[in-house]
Amino acid sequence: QVQLVESGGGLVQAGGSLRLSCAASGRTSRDYAMGWFRQAPGKEREFVAAISWSIGVTSYADSVKGRFTLSRDNARDTVYLQMNSLRPEDTAVYYCVATYRLIAPRKSNEYDYWGQGTQVTVSS
Repeated sequence: QVQLVESGGGLVQAGGSLRLSCAASGRTSRDYAMGWFRQAPGKEREFVAAISWSIGVTSYADSVKGRFTLSRDNARDTVYLQMNSLRPEDTAVYYCVATYRLIAPRKSNEYDYWGQGTQVTVSS
């Protein structure tokens, strides 16, 4: 059973930066993907970014490409989401996700493990 623990959310002004962290435990395979989804009030959950762990390939939603960067620490089994040039529309609860797949999917129903969520609020 994989457990995910998120940290790093908060309140920031538009144009500012935040870094989210997600530490995983209990992983049993290198064919593994981790990433982030977000959900704003009244909106559907949406893909943000993900990494295919064993091959190190990342993918991003178009809405965050060029502003957000996903990285990993192999030794700590942790992923980081560096969020720069934040906008009010980035305000949401951000969820760390994981699944045993070689290639990181972009659909929420293809992820088996979810963190508890962390709030990111961007003020205008």
